[in-house]
Amino acid sequence: MIELRAKIRKWGNSFGVVVPQRAVSDIDVKEGDDIVILLKKEEKDNVLREMFGALKGWKIDAQKIKDELRKEEREAEKRKWG
Repeated sequence: MIELRAKIRKWGNSFGVVVPQRAVSDIDVKEGDDIVILLKKEEKDNVLREMFGALKGWKIDAQKIKDELRKEEREAEKRKWG
């Protein structure tokens, strides 16, 4: 079995996928052979969700985070210089 990434393309009233020659030769497939294709849409936009999971109900207030970071920076500067 081989896994490959491909773009689905319009082909008349249907859609098609081009299978690269290297993939065909790796599993010894010839024209006319029956194959099975498992389709799964690649989710490129959810990389963070895949890494950290879905944080349902968690809302980020960007301004609040920036204000807190600035406050921490000021406090660190005060400690540094006395």
